Amino acid sequence: MINWIIRFLKGAIIGIGFILPGVSGGALAAIFGLYEKIIGFIAHITHDFIKNFMFFIPVGLGALFGMFLLSHPLGFFIEHYEAPVLWGFVGCIAGTLPKLWKDAGKSGRTKKHILIMIISCACAFSFLLLAETYFGSTLPRNTGTWCIAGVLIALGILIPGMSPSNFLVYLGLYKPMVEAFKTFDISVLLPILAGGAACLFLFSKIVDYLFSKIYTGIFHGILGIVLASTVMIIPGTPWSEVPLNYASPAAAVCIAPFVFGCILGWWMCRLEDTYKTVNNPSPSTKDMTP
Repeated sequence: MINWIIRFLKGAIIGIGFILPGVSGGALAAIFGLYEKIIGFIAHITHDFIKNFMFFIPVGLGALFGMFLLSHPLGFFIEHYEAPVLWGFVGCIAGTLPKLWKDAGKSGRTKKHILIMIISCACAFSFLLLAETYFGSTLPRNTGTWCIAGVLIALGILIPGMSPSNFLVYLGLYKPMVEAFKTFDISVLLPILAGGAACLFLFSKIVDYLFSKIYTGIFHGILGIVLASTVMIIPGTPWSEVPLNYASPAAAVCIAPFVFGCILGWWMCRLEDTYKTVNNPSPSTKDMTP
C-alpha cells in the first residue's frame, strides 16, 4: 500500500507537469525514475502486460488527480491576468533552455547541429506565422484539435524537457483545456486522452530509435522548435493576440512572474540532474513490482 501511495504521489506531480507552463511531464518522470519504465512499457506493451499495467495504475490515477488539482488556480489566473501568466510561461521555458542546450550537445555538437537548430527555428516560426495568417492563431475547438492537444501533451512525455504548454497557448487551446479539466468536460477530455494514447503507442518506438541513432540532430531540431514557439507567445508582439504596452506600469507586473518562471524552470532542471540517476532509471520493465 505504501508503494502504491508513493507511485500515486509521483503520478500527481507528473500530471501537474503536463499542464504547468514550461515544465515537461517527461522531465518529471525522469526525476522520479519512471521515464525509461514508461517508454519501455509502451514500446514493449506485450511484455509482462498485466504486471506492468498494475504497476502504472496508481501513476495514471495520480496524474489525472494532479491535472485536475492545478486546473482551478490556473484557470483563474489565465482569466484575469493573462499577460503576466504568459510571461511566467516564457520564464519557465527560459529557465529550462540551458539544460536543453546541454542535453542537446551531450553527445557532441558541430556547426551542422547549430545549423539544424537555426533552420528548425526559422521554419517553425514561419509556419506559425503562416498558420496565423491563414487560419488565425486560435484553432477551431473540435474533436480533431483536442486530439492534437493530446498528441502535444504526449510529446512532452516522450521528449523530456519539451513543454507542450507554449504550443497549446499559441494555438488557443490552453485556456479552454484548463477549463475542461475544471468542469470535467468529457467531450474535451476523451479526445485528448485518445490523441495522447495514440501518439505514445505509435511514436514510442520511433522516438526511442531516432534518439539512439541521431540524438544530437533530433534534439537540436526540437530545441529550435521550442525557441520559435516560445517567441510566438510573448504578449505585446506583432503576432500575439494578447496586448501589452511596455511603456505602461502594467508591463512591470510581468517582471515578477517571468523571474519566478525562470527560477522554477532552472530548479526543475537541477532536480532532474540530481535525482534521475539516483532512482536507477533502467529501460528494462522487468523490475516493476505491482
